[in-house]
Amino acid sequence: MRAIFLPLALSLLTGCASIVSESKYPVNIVTYPAGAQVDIHDRNGVAIYTGTTPALVNLDSGDGYFGRAAYTIDLKKEGFVPAQAHLRASMNGWYWGNIFFGGLIGMLIVDPLTGAMYKLPTSSISQLDALPPPPVTPMPAAGTAIPASKTEEIRDLQQSNLPYEEYQRRYETIQAK
Repeated sequence: MRAIFLPLALSLLTGCASIVSESKYPVNIVTYPAGAQVDIHDRNGVAIYTGTTPALVNLDSGDGYFGRAAYTIDLKKEGFVPAQAHLRASMNGWYWGNIFFGGLIGMLIVDPLTGAMYKLPTSSISQLDALPPPPVTPMPAAGTAIPASKTEEIRDLQQSNLPYEEYQRRYETIQAK
């Protein structure tokens, strides 16, 4: 009799989603172009991961009792506009299997505590936009004399491949001389 009731009793102490699925999911972080710096933060702003794309990161699907996880993904690459993506866990269909297999213990205790009642997407794919080229500096009106050294500095600056903000800062410094 014990051989029958012991497995039955133990099955009541588990949750269906906890048995069939996971509470941590591998999420593939991809950017086009590749090689972007990626920083992942949880909903409280705590850094979870830092690296470069492409990256495969294991993330928790739950965030406390009955809480679904949410993540912010910050992406940066030289010459491209910084981007941000968001991941949020969704309901795991296996959670509803508790109605038949896990019972109330699985539905109200095990799966909500382990986070197995939620699932995360398998990937986050982001297209990074290139920064616009620096604005063309208008040439001074005819008859306006610019010192040769200043002209050379502006020409050198225009030929450099600096980020827009750095270009603007240096241009203003040259003009202020």
